[in-house]
Amino acid sequence: MARRKNTLTRFVEDLVDNTKDLVDDLLDRAKDVEEDLRDAASNVVDDDEDAKKSTSLSASNGVSKADIKAITAALAELTETVNALAEAQAAPAPRRATKSA
Repeated sequence: MARRKNTLTRFVEDLVDNTKDLVDDLLDRAKDVEEDLRDAASNVVDDDEDAKKSTSLSASNGVSKADIKAITAALAELTETVNALAEAQAAPAPRRATKSA
């Protein structure tokens, strides 16, 4: 196996090659970090848009929050009425006095 001569130019050449490799690796890592940050930022923006869509869903359908509150109140009142009717129907009917001859 032949040994390589260690000259000053060979030393500088190795130093430059190693520095180039280091810079290439740093740039690759920086690109990866940049891509990961971009993906994370787009995920956050997508999550925010999804949250806005779910809160503004009623507005996009032409239904306001006041309308939803009114419908909810009407539904609660209707539920109470149905429950009262069900209880009244389940209660035994009062006996009528019949005439006996």
